Parts: sequence; C-alpha cells; structure tokens
Amino acid sequence: QDFKDLQALCLSQGLLFEDVTFPAHVSSIGPTLLPEEKLWQIQWKRPTELQRNPYLIMDGVSRFDIMQGEIGDCWMLAALGSLTLRKQFLENVLPKDQGFQDDYAGIFHFRFWQYGEWVDVVIDDRLPFLNGRYLSVHPRTSNEFWPSLLEKAYAKLRGSYQNLNGGYLSDALVDLTGGVQVQFSLKDPPPDLEEILKAADKSCCLMGCSTSGQSRRNIELRNGIVQGHAYTVTGAVKIPYKNGWKHIIRIWNPWGHGEWKGPWSDNSPQWDCVEPKYREALLRNKDDGEFW
Repeated sequence: QDFKDLQALCLSQGLLFEDVTFPAHVSSIGPTLLPEEKLWQIQWKRPTELQRNPYLIMDGVSRFDIMQGEIGDCWMLAALGSLTLRKQFLENVLPKDQGFQDDYAGIFHFRFWQYGEWVDVVIDDRLPFLNGRYLSVHPRTSNEFWPSLLEKAYAKLRGSYQNLNGGYLSDALVDLTGGVQVQFSLKDPPPDLEEILKAADKSCCLMGCSTSGQSRRNIELRNGIVQGHAYTVTGAVKIPYKNGWKHIIRIWNPWGHGEWKGPWSDNSPQWDCVEPKYREALLRNKDDGEFW
C-alpha cells in the first residue's frame, strides 16, 4: 500500500481511509486475546471521535507518553520507550509527513525493519475499545495518539493484536532499528556489566531488560518489580557515594507506573548521602514508572 497515493485518493473523494487489509474487525484482534463474548463487544473509534483536537505528537515524543493497555506487549513498548531516547532512530519509524491537522484522511504510516529492509506499514486510525477503555496502549495525554497508532501498525505487521501478546524485547529492538542485538544473562553476568552499560548508554545503544515468569499473570513482587515483564533501561551512571563510587541504572516500566521499592528507589535513604548537584540532576520523584 502506498501511503501518499491512498491519502491523495481519500482527500480527493472526501473520505476517511478504511484499511481492508487490517479491518476494524475481530480478525485484527485475534481469536484468543479475549473471551469470545468480549471480542464481539469491541468498538472501533477514530481519535477525531474521541477528542476535539487530536494530535499525533504533542511537545515531542517521550517514553512518558506511553501507558500499556490490556495487551501484553510490554516487550514491544519497552523497546519503543528506548527508541524515544534516540531521536535519530525514531525518525525512521515515525515519518513526519502526517498528522491530524494538515491533509487528514484517517490514514497513517510507520516503518519497521524486516529481513534486511525498511517496510512501510499503512493503517487507518480506528482504534479498538472495550467497555469504553483502550484495549491498546493509551496516551498519558488524552489527545496525543502516536503510541496507539504505532502499536496498531506493529500489530498489523505481526498479523493481529493477539500476536503482540508476549514476545522478546530483543526482537522489537531489531524491528525498530535494523541494529544488532546482544543479550546478557543476569544469572551469570559479565564482571564488567556496569561498564558495558555505561559505554552502551554513551554510544546511543537502545537497552531494555526483563524479568522471568508468566507474562500472563504479571505478579508484582513486594519489592515493586513485576514478574514476566519487560522494562526500558534509560540511563547508567557512576556517582560519588559516601567514600567511594556507586554504579546506578535507571529503568522505566511501560505500565507508566509501578516502581522498584528498594535501595536507590525514589524515596530511599541512599539519596540522602548523595551530593545535592547529583541528586537534583538524577532524581525525579514521581510515580511515572521510572526508578533507579
């Protein structure tokens, strides 16, 4: 499908695009994502029906725009959170020639790396709702829609929303960059893992991490970490602490809330022993899913 041709056709006819190859139908959701009676209750709505002034992007793109919906695609959203930190890669995936303001025709497109080339995926902007709630990723700002539409394009690429329900962070990182992925097991980490992470952060690598466990159950442990869940690594620094140095790593939860409660978490006493200039630069005490 050619985005420009389809957009021009819709504009000339005064119609909003309806994608027959990924229709607003149960087939695009997948047969087993929800119980059957719920599948048939799904409604599809365009952002223009939900908001008076929808935008694709407001005030730039940030990981904090993303809040995971009912679909278990934290692996993809954690990769997407990482992508937002690297604007030079983001522009490949999220073309700038679209929006709700100029030449709006209900059609959008996104690019993903597949088998050695960038593939352009065209979608319409009808999003799935169940009982008035987003089934898909929902925007933290109610009228910003890039996360929901990008997720829909990725669901189309994979065949259905159901096919996003569980997956590997490393696959999503490759699909969003065309890069090469490396994994480290934390059961048997390399001795210089902290230095590797710091160097990776400096050289603009995208990073994520995940916990083992049943992704369908998503049990939150007492320490605040969720089992069977994927996170974005958003920073790695070395700071003066007491009489030495401490390596700390910053992580973001695609739920948009739910944080680690142990040492170096937002309210932990460790921060009292850190020089104010470091504390002010590094610590954001908010329930936004991000923690050291």
